[in-house]
Amino acid sequence: MFNYKSKKQLSLFEFKTGFEGELDPKNRWIKLSESIDWDRLVEVYAQKMHPKQGARSIDGRIVLGALLIKHIENLSDRGTISAIQENPYMQFFLGLESFTFKPVFDPSLFVYIRKRLGKEEFEKMNQVIIDKALNRKSDKDDEQDSDQSSNQNKGKVQLDATVADAEVNYPTDIKLLNDCREKAEQIIDYFYETYALGKKPRTYRRVAKKEFLSISKNKNVSKSKLRKAKRKQLGYLKRDFGYINNLLENNLVNFRDGSMYRYWLVIQQVYQQQKTMFDNKVNRVDNRIISIHQPHVRPIVRGKSGRKVEFGAKINLQLQSGYASIDQISFNAFNEGICLEQQVQNYRKSNGHFPELIQADKIYLNRENRAWMKQNGIRHTGQPLGRPKKQKLSKFERQKQKKECNERNQIEGFFGTAKRKYALNNIKAKKANTSESWIYAIILSMNILKLSKDIFWQIFYTLKSFKFSFQTQILIKKFHFQTQFEIS
Repeated sequence: MFNYKSKKQLSLFEFKTGFEGELDPKNRWIKLSESIDWDRLVEVYAQKMHPKQGARSIDGRIVLGALLIKHIENLSDRGTISAIQENPYMQFFLGLESFTFKPVFDPSLFVYIRKRLGKEEFEKMNQVIIDKALNRKSDKDDEQDSDQSSNQNKGKVQLDATVADAEVNYPTDIKLLNDCREKAEQIIDYFYETYALGKKPRTYRRVAKKEFLSISKNKNVSKSKLRKAKRKQLGYLKRDFGYINNLLENNLVNFRDGSMYRYWLVIQQVYQQQKTMFDNKVNRVDNRIISIHQPHVRPIVRGKSGRKVEFGAKINLQLQSGYASIDQISFNAFNEGICLEQQVQNYRKSNGHFPELIQADKIYLNRENRAWMKQNGIRHTGQPLGRPKKQKLSKFERQKQKKECNERNQIEGFFGTAKRKYALNNIKAKKANTSESWIYAIILSMNILKLSKDIFWQIFYTLKSFKFSFQTQILIKKFHFQTQFEIS
């Protein structure tokens, strides 16, 4: 049935907020705040701050809490601060004593937070979460106990690698040359306007732009036309470099802007790479730059359907009881198979013993790794090499083997969730160190969310078992009373 009350909008002071009452204790942000060991996380963050010098910093819990909210909700820097202003539960999560309409800090501070918190700090904070989740002790109290536990393999670990895609346009040689040409023209304009050098030289920018668009907008371009367009763009770029080098050699100008100087170095390197490929008629070069704005990003060939090449940081990750930790991260391609021993050693360093089972795909299970795992008594889910054995497995052993192989899908699901929900496939940071911080923050946020869920289910099953034991005690007492009554 349709319902509508026609009346004028209430004034701001007549609207009832309900903030005079209590907050809902079942809200997710309140539960999440109770599951985090804030003191230990802030202790790690405080290591990057000087105890006496400098201005008074913002509360460490506010900084870390805002960073977690950003990645849990997949918000922008400005959107995160706006959401915190509007949500009292988020402000409770940050540790504020009362609701406030003022922003907790300027959104630009997120950039400095990502620069300040590097790989080591995020690894320490992630270790705090995993230690609490798995009830591990951070420091070994007794060396003798750790030596005894290292002789016995326990637990399972899943290994896999993926690429955290950077936010870059799909690169083509002609488009990259056009970007370099436009940046070189900006540098020329900057010099002539800043130092008042008079009339600017002829750069043919309109003709070059028109030729680039005629190629880029055409769907079907022959190889000869594409090569001719590359040759022209290389010629325009070489002309611009001549003007800039002439000004620099005569000491007429200098780079006052650091970002402009970095672009100047990058576009020169791109020109050398593209010139080498053009002269040698090849499509490959070492340390190939695919973006002048993010020169650290490299093409990584993955061989997957639909996306054979990805652009971003490649991460090698291990999953233990659903909690993830990054072992290797690099913007250059690497073979994750050669990193297995180091990953297992990291597992041993954290747990005090080797894992009993490694669940990984074929690239990890080469002959060297198989021999090393056999030497240390570690099983794996790979098929044995050579001819199949004549002795057949029992039905129970086949089911167990199939179950262990299928459990490796958990890490695939983790990657899918991280990319689909938490935007691990769209890293928007522009520098290498801030991109790494962005990736580590996503993994940390996902581990914290899992910790909150695990604590909830742990409390649920504890209360359920307590209720069952309490009812059992009542039945036992009732039975005992009836027995005593019948005997009497």
